[in-house]
Amino acid sequence: MIMTYEWVGITDSADELSEMILQSEQAAKYREAYDSVYSDKLLAREIHDFARLKELYEEVQRFGKYHPDYKRVMKQIRVDKRRLDLNEKVAELRLAENELQDLMDQVSFILGRSVSEAVKIPSSNPFFSSDSSCGSGCGTGGGCSCSA
Repeated sequence: MIMTYEWVGITDSADELSEMILQSEQAAKYREAYDSVYSDKLLAREIHDFARLKELYEEVQRFGKYHPDYKRVMKQIRVDKRRLDLNEKVAELRLAENELQDLMDQVSFILGRSVSEAVKIPSSNPFFSSDSSCGSGCGTGGGCSCSA
């Protein structure tokens, strides 16, 4: 593909936008919270152990209550998740993740709407997804009288 002046302008604008996002307050908070969590060796180990337990949980889910470790794994996953959820550093990381995701959703919404009102914009925020062409993402191909 031959690079035209328009494409150069678009890629320059995209680079500028990504730099602005990286320099945003939300991104800085996320990096700080991430560093706080993963610089704590004990907490990082707990997260790693939880990830391994999650893999075991998924295996247990395949077999259900007939798996020999079903009760132990089901109880342990809840206990460990609760302990991680109550950790202040993990809670701060989750809040920072959500704030950064909201920023990304807003940018996606603005970019999508600048292209067309009919563009479907994936979003973790129901405010942004409710303005998509069908409202609820029905997937019926217009069965709900949307404009899909």
